[in-house]
Amino acid sequence: MVLRRHFLTGPSLRPGAARRAASLLFACLACLALFGAVPALADNPPISLKIVGGLGGVTQYTRYEMPFWTEQVPQLTRGQVRAEIAPFDRSGIRGPEMLPLMRLGVVPFGTVPLAVSASEEPEINAVDLPVLNPDIGTLRQTLAQLRPRLETLLKERFNVVLLAIYAYPSQVVFCRQPFSGLGDLGGRRIRVSSVGQSELFEALGATPVVIPFADIPAALRGGIVECAVTGSFSGNTLGLPGIANYVSRQAISWGVSVFGANAGAWAALPPEIRGQLQGGLSELQQQIWRAAEQETEEGFACNAGRPECLRGTRGQMVVLDDEPRDRQRRAQLLRDVILPSWVRRCGGDCIETWNTIMAPSRGILARPE
Repeated sequence: MVLRRHFLTGPSLRPGAARRAASLLFACLACLALFGAVPALADNPPISLKIVGGLGGVTQYTRYEMPFWTEQVPQLTRGQVRAEIAPFDRSGIRGPEMLPLMRLGVVPFGTVPLAVSASEEPEINAVDLPVLNPDIGTLRQTLAQLRPRLETLLKERFNVVLLAIYAYPSQVVFCRQPFSGLGDLGGRRIRVSSVGQSELFEALGATPVVIPFADIPAALRGGIVECAVTGSFSGNTLGLPGIANYVSRQAISWGVSVFGANAGAWAALPPEIRGQLQGGLSELQQQIWRAAEQETEEGFACNAGRPECLRGTRGQMVVLDDEPRDRQRRAQLLRDVILPSWVRRCGGDCIETWNTIMAPSRGILARPE
């Protein structure tokens, strides 16, 4: 049985993941009916694939991921593959469970938000630590440096083959009340979506509150939070220009996610099909990155109500530029808060990864606590 084989003989789980084994086994039973196990060739084509995509309702999923799997894949494979896709946040799977379920083969193909999964495996989110990548050019450089390590981590610890890496538009701070930069956020309740973001705002004297993406407008209206971190364009899509009045251009993070396959599920596909899918996924990755860059800027244009806004809702928000004092503050936060906190969660592996791969270009060493 595929489930038993992967669970007993697959790569070893870290302690945090091991504690979740019992609940994951229960989740497996629920997910098997929805996603199927390792796909295999039937007597007659087409091959049927079950995909877990990214967040539903945002551009990455609606304009790129969903059409790719439902429309382009049948064309790429000349009708040999049919795929069904469900958004990650509507699939009944908790974020930290995605990689363990892929390891077991219960979810054979899936998009995994790294920041969410990093609660169990901190090292996999090294590419998107808060304030590490102030612009998309820096993010591309970071990814080029860390991608080989990320591929190794996913394969060795989760039996997952990395097939593509996606980025959402820049994750920035929206607030109802005036602020001029990071230094003004102390004392405010701020919606966050990851452990790293929580640590960042705690260091600034703010109170982080974890709230699902779709619940951000209600939380701001109801005073549960006074500010929220989300994408510049996705925040516009949510209707934040009618609720918040200020938004900063500073990139807190980028919501990087990976698309991968259980190694057994991937190997079960014919070589020709693997090649066709890999070629299509490479192009999909490029399209999503271009969209992330364009939507970051269009989000600011729409939130401010500028003429360049073509697809969003024109608001009247104040867009705050990235000032030199905030660039200096980010460097200090990365050195004194973000890296030390990450090292405490991750340990020696992260120190070695950072100091070997990233320290030469960033000029900051990670040190044991």
